[in-house]
Amino acid sequence: MDMAKDLRGRRRALPAPPVRFAAVAAAAAAGLLLTLSGCQGDGGSDRAEDGRAAIVAPGRPGEKARHLTPEEAARAKPDDSPNAADHTYVSHMIEHHRQALTMSALAPERASADGVKRLAERITAAQAPEIGAMEKWLARHPATAAPAAPVTPGAPAVGHDHGAMPGMATGQQLAELTAARGPDFDRLFLKLMTAHHEGAVKMAGEALAGGNNVAVEEMATEVVATQSAEIHRMRAMG
Repeated sequence: MDMAKDLRGRRRALPAPPVRFAAVAAAAAAGLLLTLSGCQGDGGSDRAEDGRAAIVAPGRPGEKARHLTPEEAARAKPDDSPNAADHTYVSHMIEHHRQALTMSALAPERASADGVKRLAERITAAQAPEIGAMEKWLARHPATAAPAAPVTPGAPAVGHDHGAMPGMATGQQLAELTAARGPDFDRLFLKLMTAHHEGAVKMAGEALAGGNNVAVEEMATEVVATQSAEIHRMRAMG
């Protein structure tokens, strides 16, 4: 998938995904097995009745393989059309990642511990490309505009209350981090970034539970694996 390639090809040992995600992944794997075959299976022909190449769908254990037309194979492919949960996750995670980059950019001049500086470098190296990949995903899958909601004077604009996302640092916390130096910066950075990562993991779990798009689920699973490992590392450093 494009997103899988955009996410730098990193592969890690992942935690067991939710039941729904496992079912989607199994369905997707089954779809991948619908491959063009030049070999005959179980005495059948490798050509459809109209002369086109047949697509062989392996059967379950003890069952014969089936020969499908391209149209039948297309209908058998799981529908992974993005839903509202997918769009919400991607759009929110872009903003979530951007704040992590803002916080990490402070480390080179303010941190005293080499481990904190290296952590900030890793976060930047990982999340900057992910932002690009998610922006490309949004361009390919624009969300359907929802009906405009009544506007209450003084109320925040719908869809822009990014401070409500789990783990996001407040403006005051960012100001305190910017003003901190040395060991004080290290301690505050680890505290805020740990909470930030925990929020990202929570958001990814919600996407895995409610989303439908395979590319988004792959990215969310990567976030769970990568940021969970970094949470453990930051707790050890703190």
